[in-house]
Amino acid sequence: MEQEIDYAKLGLRIKELRIKKGLTQDNLAELVGCNTSHISNIENNHTKVSLNVLLSIANTLNTSIDYLLANQYDNSQLALDNEILRAIKDCDNQKKEKILKIIEII
Repeated sequence: MEQEIDYAKLGLRIKELRIKKGLTQDNLAELVGCNTSHISNIENNHTKVSLNVLLSIANTLNTSIDYLLANQYDNSQLALDNEILRAIKDCDNQKKEKILKIIEII
């Protein structure tokens, strides 16, 4: 069964992460190596993103393509697990212990 990518969901996920990182569309476009209108078109589902640009966006936003597409495939838990690991990998042990306590409370 062939599944189509929902580019609207993908664009929203990119926009969400871009804003979370404090980047404007101009900033992201410059870092990715494309123009601002292309980023806008991707975020607003006016164009399909190429794999090369998607990879560059993922690297720039310090995330994975898995995470960008996580809400579109059956095993999204794995992508979320990997994103959590990516988020905490650079934390010192004290922060990791705090995160663990928060997780246990939840």
